Amino acid sequence: MRSEKDKMLAGELYVAEGPEIAADSARANAWMDRFNGRLAMPREERHAMLVELFAHAGEGAFIRPPFHCDYGYNISLGAGAFLNFGCIILDVVEVAIGEMTQIGPGVQILTADHPRDPALRRQRLEFGRPVRIGANVWVGGGALFMPGVTVGDDATVGAGAVVTRDVPAGATVVGNPARIRVPAGDVPST
Repeated sequence: MRSEKDKMLAGELYVAEGPEIAADSARANAWMDRFNGRLAMPREERHAMLVELFAHAGEGAFIRPPFHCDYGYNISLGAGAFLNFGCIILDVVEVAIGEMTQIGPGVQILTADHPRDPALRRQRLEFGRPVRIGANVWVGGGALFMPGVTVGDDATVGAGAVVTRDVPAGATVVGNPARIRVPAGDVPST
C-alpha cells in the first residue's frame, strides 16, 4: 500500500498525516526556525540553507526572512531568483521558480488544493497541482498563485494579482482574477 506521502508527491488525493509527512513537516519547521531566527545571517550562509532544504537553489538565489513553506524539498529556485520578505510557499508538489525571477513581499504560491465534493473534503482529503514560474518574471507584492498555474518567461504579475490561470510568456497580468493588461497604445481597433 502506498504511503500518504507517496500519494501527495504524485498529486493524488491524500490525507496530510502519517509518520513520513509528520517528519518532513517537523524538519521544515526546524529549518524555518533557524532561517527566520537569524536576520543578520551572511548571504552565503543563507544560500547554503536553501541548498540544504530545497530540491534546487541556483547560484545567487536568495530569500529574505521571514519565509514559510510546507516541506521545502519540492521547491526549485533558478540562479539569481529572489523572494522578498514574508513569502509563503505551500509545496505539497513541485514549485519551480526560474532564473532571475524577482518576487515581491507577501507573495503566496499555493500548490495544495481540495476536492470540490464535500463528502471527499469530510474525509480530509487533499491533493496538489504544481506551480511553475518562468525565468525573469517580476511579481508584485501580495500576489497569489493558485494551484496548477504556469507563468511564462519574462511575464509581469501585478501587486495583489490572484493568478488562477496560466500566464503567457511576456504578458502582464493584474487584478482578481488576474487578467492580461493590454497597454493603452496596444488596444486593438474595432
